[in-house]
Amino acid sequence: MKNEQLNQYIGTEEITIVEAMQKIDDNCKGILFIIDKEERLIGSLTDGDIRRWIIKTGDLRGTADQIMLKSPRFLFEDEAFKCSLFMREKRITAVPLLDSDRRVVEIVFDTKINNEGIKFSNSLEGIPVIVMAGGKGTRLYPYTKILPKPLIPIGDIPILERILNRFHRYGVDEFYLTVNYKKGMIKSYFNDLKPPYEIYYVEEDMPLGTAGSIKLIKKEFHTPVIITNCDILIEADYAKVFRFHKESGNAMTIISSLKNTIIPYGVLYPKGNGVIASIEEKPQLSHFINTGMYIIDPEYITRIPDHTFYHMTNLTEQLMSEGLKVGMYPISENSFLDMGEFEEMKKMEERINDGSIE
Repeated sequence: MKNEQLNQYIGTEEITIVEAMQKIDDNCKGILFIIDKEERLIGSLTDGDIRRWIIKTGDLRGTADQIMLKSPRFLFEDEAFKCSLFMREKRITAVPLLDSDRRVVEIVFDTKINNEGIKFSNSLEGIPVIVMAGGKGTRLYPYTKILPKPLIPIGDIPILERILNRFHRYGVDEFYLTVNYKKGMIKSYFNDLKPPYEIYYVEEDMPLGTAGSIKLIKKEFHTPVIITNCDILIEADYAKVFRFHKESGNAMTIISSLKNTIIPYGVLYPKGNGVIASIEEKPQLSHFINTGMYIIDPEYITRIPDHTFYHMTNLTEQLMSEGLKVGMYPISENSFLDMGEFEEMKKMEERINDGSIE
């Protein structure tokens, strides 16, 4: 493995959480190996480690040395023949090979084992999913003058079908679609498709916002409910997200994505009397944003008022005002794709076409 390849999987102990998330996103292996100033291996850091840190602390300013596993598993380069057995025994997907000075000379990956990956094929069986598919999609006009937003193809498959298929892989077979704009086209498409899951249509007579139409569902739910927008793809293990919600004691969990924004100017920091204390060229701001995917315990759906225009953010604020626990499940920036605007839709299509997402 050449140095430039190795560098994809290696970070220093001073690397920040945001930088580490970006690097793990880029290498697509879910892990970084951390080295000290002498380039010796001192730790490992996974996307799961970062997620747990953010959930626990809410702090994006942490560095690798605060979070990493300080006793990483490794082999020396003359033990390379042991890699396959070593990874199976330790249930890991990667092992660094070190020279006598504990410097990384090679990293061996085993794609057959995925310790952090998808392992629960029917783990969401019996869990209802509500997809909010009633909007006009005005930001995608003129496409949405012809097609409803849920049927706009990404690659050769409509975005809504992609969303339903992802959940179905986890055993979901009960979907509720809240529909309004061009609802006849949506119903006709899925009637012709004859998918291997049940779709129940919840028809709005007037726009009710991203939450108001949920109250039109007559069924009484007895498990946590997954609610999602119809124009997003989330690259995450849905089983782990659902398990996190149940174990956290949250009334609602919002799937949140890191969003990095670069200010394309030099930013001035004044210290008074018109004097500049410092200048920062093109700083990067990092925040967690609402992706539009939620998990909510069923008893809190009753908080949504009847026949009222009401958004999921209104429900979120109401639950928090009542002192109920609303949490977040963080994912990386590249794990969230939004087709709500033309530029983002193009990015989604490019990633599907190049095979980086399914």
